Amino acid sequence: MTQLSGDTIVVATKNAGKVREFAHAFGKLGKNVVSMFDYPNLPDVVEDGTTFAENARKKARTVAEALGLPVLADDSGLEVARLGGVPGVYSARYSGEGATDASNNAKLLVELAAASLRDAAAAGGLEQLADGTKLLSDARFVCALALYDPASGEFVESEGYVSGAIMDKPRGNGGFGYDPLFYLKEHGKGIAELAMEEKQAISHRGAALASLLDKLA
Repeated sequence: MTQLSGDTIVVATKNAGKVREFAHAFGKLGKNVVSMFDYPNLPDVVEDGTTFAENARKKARTVAEALGLPVLADDSGLEVARLGGVPGVYSARYSGEGATDASNNAKLLVELAAASLRDAAAAGGLEQLADGTKLLSDARFVCALALYDPASGEFVESEGYVSGAIMDKPRGNGGFGYDPLFYLKEHGKGIAELAMEEKQAISHRGAALASLLDKLA
């Protein structure tokens, strides 16, 4: 078990959806969660690692040393089988500079449509749900978490995964990022159709958080 210094944890993100999820989880430990929204003058950290774990470590340590507080950073993304694991570590900026969730999702569907045309046999055999939704490719979400405490100079790290498929149209009003296009075969619904508690119980970030919290006193 690892004991963190102080009662405040900084989440190194400006993604409001992630902030809500982390605050929900760490609230159970009595920790006050703040984010980069509370420290707007901090410089952005260049995510130039080749893996999710490398990016998470770099963000956590850089921000923690600047603030003198424990910092939790994550790097997470989507790996799509038909696209050879793309977008991977480039998930957040998949559609280029100024990328948004909508533009990233739109590009993903365009790229998968193109891949289907190149593979006509596979395109003709796409799995189809009862409502007509097509599953374009197997995929998985990956999340790497790194919590760095500058008082001890120690990292606490974890990873989580969830497997599913990419749908040809969005479902659900919850979640963020690629959630609206991600179908959970074992649950028979899209991840954006889950309530927060349900999502944290099965999602890649939820799995990584559960593992991380087990390591914390």
